[in-house]
Amino acid sequence: MEPGGNVYQEESVAPDGQGLGVVNGPMNGAEVQLDDFVGAHAEYNEEEEERKYFRRKRLGVIKNLLSASFGGMLTYGVFLGLLQMQLILHYDETYREVKYSNLELQSIDNKMLMGISVTPIAALLYTTLLIRFFGTKWMLFLAVGIYALFVSTNYWERYYTLVPSAVAIGAAIVPLWASMSNYIIRMAQKYYDYANYKEEHVQEQKRAPCGAYNSYIISFQTVFYAIFYLSFVCAQMPMFFFLKWYLYDMNHTLYNVHDCGTSSQGILPGLNSTVLQRLPRSSELIVVESVLMGVAFLAMLLVLILCGSAYRPTEEIDLRSIGWGNIFQLPFKHMRDYRLRHLILFFIYSGFEVVFLCTAFALNYGVCSIGLENVAYIMTAYGLSSAVCSSLALSALCMPRQVPLLTGASVHAILLIALFCWEPHPQNVGEAPMLYLVAVLWGLGSALNKTGLSTLLGMLYEDKERQDFIFTIYHWWQALAIFVVYLWSGLSMKAKLSIMLITLVAAVFSYMWMEHKIGRLMPYRLPKIPKPRHKVRGYRYLDDENSDETGSEGEEERQHSDSSEGEAEGETPNDLTTRAQRRNKCNYKQTQGEESGNIVG
Repeated sequence: MEPGGNVYQEESVAPDGQGLGVVNGPMNGAEVQLDDFVGAHAEYNEEEEERKYFRRKRLGVIKNLLSASFGGMLTYGVFLGLLQMQLILHYDETYREVKYSNLELQSIDNKMLMGISVTPIAALLYTTLLIRFFGTKWMLFLAVGIYALFVSTNYWERYYTLVPSAVAIGAAIVPLWASMSNYIIRMAQKYYDYANYKEEHVQEQKRAPCGAYNSYIISFQTVFYAIFYLSFVCAQMPMFFFLKWYLYDMNHTLYNVHDCGTSSQGILPGLNSTVLQRLPRSSELIVVESVLMGVAFLAMLLVLILCGSAYRPTEEIDLRSIGWGNIFQLPFKHMRDYRLRHLILFFIYSGFEVVFLCTAFALNYGVCSIGLENVAYIMTAYGLSSAVCSSLALSALCMPRQVPLLTGASVHAILLIALFCWEPHPQNVGEAPMLYLVAVLWGLGSALNKTGLSTLLGMLYEDKERQDFIFTIYHWWQALAIFVVYLWSGLSMKAKLSIMLITLVAAVFSYMWMEHKIGRLMPYRLPKIPKPRHKVRGYRYLDDENSDETGSEGEEERQHSDSSEGEAEGETPNDLTTRAQRRNKCNYKQTQGEESGNIVG
């Protein structure tokens, strides 16, 4: 290079083309490196990576199932345990006089129980609105949070803390159970999609074949109830580790009790008004309530952090975009389906049987015979039996679906007849084996009853657009039954057993008639779910027909429809293209106008 000359000199090219190798050599090397960087890896196996991806998705669904199940179990364990401890403490006359002399705790407890029992009557009016507004997961989280709020109010026991929190509990019962049941069914359906991801209907997000979800629904409901029924065991922990040491023995508490079992009237008349031999310290009560509050907070964290969403974001938007008026009406419209109408009596009995065991049987049979200090063992036997026997619902995988539900009903019918004839003697520890046996068998019937009903509803109503409506109806009738149990608390035991037995027999006949109608292929009446009506916002929902279509798909369908209309009217393809462009431009201007209006507002 000469001084002052051109720094960049052109390379001379040999006549035979050898110089080209000097120029093209580095370029070819760069292209090879780029291909190595962005191209397909030699060892990449697309099918294997796809299999690993959907395996992770399935594990995520199982994590969601276990988190929701343990969250529900801890929530109800804390609620039942605290309520039981609170009612025993407030029943004691000495505790009321010393701790809260002029507060009338028994009157407050009566108003609390009334708030928990009466408030769910109105739940049918707002449950589906809340679930669609917040979403299934967030409604579940909010309901669990309300139960935790009830625990926190027991730090300061006053009318203005206990009664409003009890009313809030009553308002949250149906939303909690409707969202929980819907969540479990959705997890079963999502697991099916991830396990059969190669199926054409799964890839194209079409409706699954009828009955495809059944085995997954049975398995998931079995796992949920097997875990949830442990809440009755957890609820006895305050009794085992704290309250048991403060109770009088049965010779004192049952001194004036003369009638037990079928001959009793009301809720254990004659029970001594002082059941505590010494009063627990306030610091000890604070420690117990703090532990319960921590467990309730843990349940909230399980739902918040570990539970994934039940629907995709676009599905959540579609579910609430059918119109709030339609969402309000659809639970009532679904009751026109004869399948639901025939199951209403089973829904009612399902509410009867759990509350009956926790109140009438536990007190008038259990406490009356073996004392208040042993009631925790009866409830523990019931909870463990229900949890273990929930696995028997898996028999529906190889047997007709009627078997678990009718088996549970048969067990309860036999027990109701036996209880009708049984009059145990007060203060008789020898009755304990029979009491535990009845509790275990009742747990067997409860497990088959609850698991069978939830599984049956999941099989009959597979549409994800309807499940929250169906489970709202189911748990609303259950809540209505709990209200009836609250009203009949003063009746004789024979009247209670008669009502339950008549309801159970009528429920079985009604259910068998429903199965007979389905076997004859009798058409049922389902309300039509309206199409989502999306507002024009941005670029996402410019078309009301299909909220999940891509822009190219929607434009191809519009052009196809325009071409068919234009051919019928004699228009040319250029006119059709111009008209489609004009409509897209109009949509764009409308969107810009609404967004600018929102900014100005």
